[in-house]
Amino acid sequence: MDEIFLLYSAMSFFIGFVLGRIGHMFGGQIKSPHHWIYGFILIVASSFLKENLSFLVLLFGLGVFISDFKDFLNLKFYGVDDIEVKKFWRVD
Repeated sequence: MDEIFLLYSAMSFFIGFVLGRIGHMFGGQIKSPHHWIYGFILIVASSFLKENLSFLVLLFGLGVFISDFKDFLNLKFYGVDDIEVKKFWRVD
């Protein structure tokens, strides 16, 4: 892998994580599917894409998935997030 692709890969994961956290902070009170599901769908969908794009979509999906990992562990599929003090830079 060259350095540019490594940079794109890190940016893809980071942007996925940040967008997942933004979704949790601002959309957590909306009754909807939890966003770890969207990350999981992107992870699965990445296996059907071309090689380089597949890896970037996989990392983006992992970022979204990890940003809501606590809800995945508790198998929360649909609903409103519990009311608590929300911090942006943590895995929830």
